[in-house]
Amino acid sequence: MKKFIVGFFLTAFLLSAKAQNQNEANYDETKVPSYTLPAVLKTANNTQVTNKNRWEKVRRPEILQLFEENIYGQMPKRYSSLKHSVTKKDATAMNGRATMKHVLLEVFNNGKSVKINLVLFVPNNTKKPVPAFLLINNRGTDNTDPTRVKKSEFWPPEMLIDSGFAIAAIHVADLAPDDKVKYVDGVLQLYPDQINADDGMKAIGAWAWGASRVMDYFEKDKDIDSKKVAIVGHSRGGKASLWAAAEDQRFALCITNCSGNTGAALARRQFGERINRINTSFPHWFNNNYKKYNNNENALPVDQHMLISLIAPRPVYATNASKDLWADPTGTFLSLKNAEKVYSLYGIKSNLPATPPGINKPVIQSHLAYHNREGDHDLMEYDWNNFIKFANYHYKKSK
Repeated sequence: MKKFIVGFFLTAFLLSAKAQNQNEANYDETKVPSYTLPAVLKTANNTQVTNKNRWEKVRRPEILQLFEENIYGQMPKRYSSLKHSVTKKDATAMNGRATMKHVLLEVFNNGKSVKINLVLFVPNNTKKPVPAFLLINNRGTDNTDPTRVKKSEFWPPEMLIDSGFAIAAIHVADLAPDDKVKYVDGVLQLYPDQINADDGMKAIGAWAWGASRVMDYFEKDKDIDSKKVAIVGHSRGGKASLWAAAEDQRFALCITNCSGNTGAALARRQFGERINRINTSFPHWFNNNYKKYNNNENALPVDQHMLISLIAPRPVYATNASKDLWADPTGTFLSLKNAEKVYSLYGIKSNLPATPPGINKPVIQSHLAYHNREGDHDLMEYDWNNFIKFANYHYKKSK
């Protein structure tokens, strides 16, 4: 009996150690496995895509459906109604440089509603309408304090206002609380059929859905140039910003900051955070079908270069930080590089170099832009300063 007990616990220990080893992150480039990326320009029936018309009519819808079915879930497009009201307004914010608005968006469907609190600053004394940046805020609401008593590099409206941009933010908790149980207490109440479906929308999808509802409002706000709205997200918010831009082509620019696994980084590299780890730690982010690819990245019918490709021909800016290997800087850069062939269908040549640029060596004047900032996993003034340059470059080109 004693031998049996010892053997039982030894077996349990070995199984536990094996499971832990599977979750250990690889930070060694020499240990990245060989892999072959899914062909972004080859249709399901193995036909090569050679022009933008076939991309838009055939291949793009195929890829979008694959992401919906296997990773992010369905994206409901219909709702009964949307009401908006300005609950607070200060036309003398920032010592008269800006107008601050609290806007309450209430979306109705299926006999229920969800309330989205939008914080918005618009520059004064400038020609209206103005371009805007919209942040999907996955940090504390104090990071987007409308009173400006608390200021944070994470969301620096003063910098944007002084550069002639409006800046807005929504918080993920209004859409789907970032909790493995409570995530259903938001947008999913409007679409209950999604909750138990294996390809149903979960938290990341709900956050992206909410960004689109802000676009619905921006199209009615005469202060905002709705044709020039950049969607921004950091980390898990950066995963959502990519998905929002892929699903909603009204976003003019997409900015994804340190988004890593199931964001901008290639899954097949198995570097830093992997699918198994993200699905274990955050089972409420992605649909149930995604669990099939735990420790099985090569079975995925897509990879993240294809997500970036869905945003073409609109500009995309992806970032990393030097101390944030968890988010795989090289894999992020390679996603951008492997999306170049789709942008070329539109006659757009990327200005990215063949290999990743050095630390603090941003490539901004490009449809596919990138920087790897010195420092930690964060969203900082350095990043925002480059995002402003990126937007100015593309908006001036489009005139």
